[in-house]
Amino acid sequence: MADPRVIGVDLGGTKILTGVVHRDGTVEHRRETPTPTESQDALLAGLDAAVEELVEDGIVGLGFGIPSRLDQKTGRVEGSVNIPLEGLDFRARMQERFSLPVGIENDANAATYGEFHSGAGRDVQSMVMLTLGTGCGGGVVIDGKLYRGWAEFGHMVIEYDGVPCQGSCTGRGHLEGYVTGTAATKLAQEEFGPAADAHRLIRLADERDDAARRILGEMGGKLGAGIGSLVNIFDLPAAGCGWHARSSGPQPA
Repeated sequence: MADPRVIGVDLGGTKILTGVVHRDGTVEHRRETPTPTESQDALLAGLDAAVEELVEDGIVGLGFGIPSRLDQKTGRVEGSVNIPLEGLDFRARMQERFSLPVGIENDANAATYGEFHSGAGRDVQSMVMLTLGTGCGGGVVIDGKLYRGWAEFGHMVIEYDGVPCQGSCTGRGHLEGYVTGTAATKLAQEEFGPAADAHRLIRLADERDDAARRILGEMGGKLGAGIGSLVNIFDLPAAGCGWHARSSGPQPA
């Protein structure tokens, strides 16, 4: 078959990104749609529509990056923090729906391995990556192999009895509660009123607003604390630790 291609789907808490990916990593026909979060059925319908828009002759498989806890052996989504997806054999459902082979991976793991294979980490053997968007995810490659454990880096505790986490997480003081686009919007609203959001926070900081700069500075400090802990745990050089912004708008870092 000449130039077999796959459809890649990056499911986030804010948006669904899709594209047709060639063997050499080239991406074409990129699409972006809002993530339906009112129910699991609505979310699945949105994913179906996003894939249907790109299905054509020559597509040999589908790959989904999902911000969820996955059981790779069964293809089941065990639970999610920022999207309504839980208790579903996602891989089998999508295989049946599109009659194509389906690969699934935690979205942060997928991003990490992509950077390791073709991006910022291609010259190292071990690396950690944090993804910042609606939530905070992370992945790690150790000695050239992607770690597929329950590595929920966004839920490491950086402040004892700190702010409540977001989404369905009931923890407190987690990194995710301090460094995401969701956190930025919350802090912006507390400082500037209910109409403010992360976009406005960034704009005000660019305009040298002292309060906005203070908020972003504090967020950056929390992010640095989390990154420092990961560097210490995995004994990484500075070049082996990075973050990747994945929201629908500007991200503080």
